[in-house]
Amino acid sequence: MDKVEKPKQNAAFITSRETLDGAYPGLVLGINASRLGMETHVFYTFMGINVIRKGWAEKAKFYPPGLMAAIPGMSAAATWMMKSKIKKANVPCIGDLQEMAQCEGVKFIACKMTIDMMGLTKDDFIEGVSIQTAEEFLKFAKDCKICLFT
Repeated sequence: MDKVEKPKQNAAFITSRETLDGAYPGLVLGINASRLGMETHVFYTFMGINVIRKGWAEKAKFYPPGLMAAIPGMSAAATWMMKSKIKKANVPCIGDLQEMAQCEGVKFIACKMTIDMMGLTKDDFIEGVSIQTAEEFLKFAKDCKICLFT
């Protein structure tokens, strides 16, 4: 009896924020979707484009919600606290997660419109990043089993 193979399912995630809490979800969900056998793309747009720029991973910040963010020095303190919690929980840093994601087959897609708007070039990004228009990304995302804005 021949086994009928199911078509591969796809997952798409959109990252639009460059903060720690903006960068982690797309990476963690992307890695796990790929491990479940899904073809996975993470689309980086607007300020989220910085997540895949060279040298950015080490500079990621955390901004506390509400009025706390307006207090001078609070984002530095909140970033230090959040990075300490990440380390204590043995959660990989963003750079390590990016490497893990790419090893798992997750594709990083940079938004062409955002690149043009910000005056960036392909050389500004970490290795392995593809550039696509929104339309090109949507051709993939429209058939995804999972499509989330993180």
